[in-house]
Amino acid sequence: MPDGTEDGTDRRLPTDEARALLALVRDIARREIAPRAAEEEAAGRFPRELFALLSRTGLLGLPYDPAYGGGGQPYEVYLQVLEELAAARLTVGLGVSVHTLACHALASSGTGEQRAAHLPAMLAGGLLGAYCLSEPSAGSDAAALRTRAVRDGDTWVLDGTKAWITHGGIADFLTVMARTGGPGPRGISAFLVPGDAPGLSAAPPERKMGMSGSPTAQLHFDGVRVPDARRLGAEGQGFTLALAALDAGRLGIAACAVGLARAALDLAVAHARERHQFGRPVADFQGLRFLLADMATQIEAGRALYLEAARLRDEGRPYGRGAAMAKLFCSDAAMRVTTDAVQVLGGYGYTADFPAERYLREAKMLQIVEGTNQIQRVVIARHLVGPESR
Repeated sequence: MPDGTEDGTDRRLPTDEARALLALVRDIARREIAPRAAEEEAAGRFPRELFALLSRTGLLGLPYDPAYGGGGQPYEVYLQVLEELAAARLTVGLGVSVHTLACHALASSGTGEQRAAHLPAMLAGGLLGAYCLSEPSAGSDAAALRTRAVRDGDTWVLDGTKAWITHGGIADFLTVMARTGGPGPRGISAFLVPGDAPGLSAAPPERKMGMSGSPTAQLHFDGVRVPDARRLGAEGQGFTLALAALDAGRLGIAACAVGLARAALDLAVAHARERHQFGRPVADFQGLRFLLADMATQIEAGRALYLEAARLRDEGRPYGRGAAMAKLFCSDAAMRVTTDAVQVLGGYGYTADFPAERYLREAKMLQIVEGTNQIQRVVIARHLVGPESR
């Protein structure tokens, strides 16, 4: 059934429960997130207390099994929640997406004993997760990672460095991909590592052009000991788990990109209505009206793409190509829409007194994380014509 929202978005939600959930999220976004977003981003402050609230209200485990504290929601609904959160503040929407990504390997491939031991606290116990795949020399070529895990009896000893880790230094748990065998993807395994494990340390957060409130840092593993009971899946299965998580995570980035673009469009429309030039609202001028129309069209197209891929996932059908397309299109659209929002505001858009410039800086990051948009094109092309010749 359609659900008209305050910003004009006509949502088609599957249940009354989903409609109530979106109403709750919009209320939290309006009261708790948006009013502090500009100040906290300028100060580089991560809203940990807000994530505790999201955990208490069940928003950190929406797509997972209610038996372990999850919300049991389809991805079609979960992603629209992410869009609402990101529209209020990208640090929050992205943070929820990354936390969900960090829970994926355990929820999808952990044993019943592992899930019972760890998932309730991860999904609804106030914990915050991080996903550790990338390294200084293994970004797009993630299968070349060098962090090594060596078995020592019933434990594994991890040594190496992970890079570009969202929530690095503040996460309570980490899903870590480490090399347990030979070179290539088949030599990688996955581990669930406590955030306070001895031998684990974080470098100072990266100084970024945007998303200052979301810490991104290198993590150093110096003889970190992890019980074999915290290995997720079989030995050598880690890269497969990582790729499965990334497919889902790309949908999260797509939804966040649409939310950010929507915030930029709302700002631009409000300014166009209020700003007068030559004795008329600037919204009367055709050149600007066409610009706003193009911005709105890109947002609607992006939402349709991510929802179509989400529905495939919910039906248990292959959705990797759709996820890559959604991430590619939505993040590129966010870059275009936020750039145009700055243009609509003119000189005001270039000042820090208005959020347009922050939206623009944040949008650039979405073209890079969860696989650059060049990598998304590689993924899509492989679905179309097969792998490259060697």
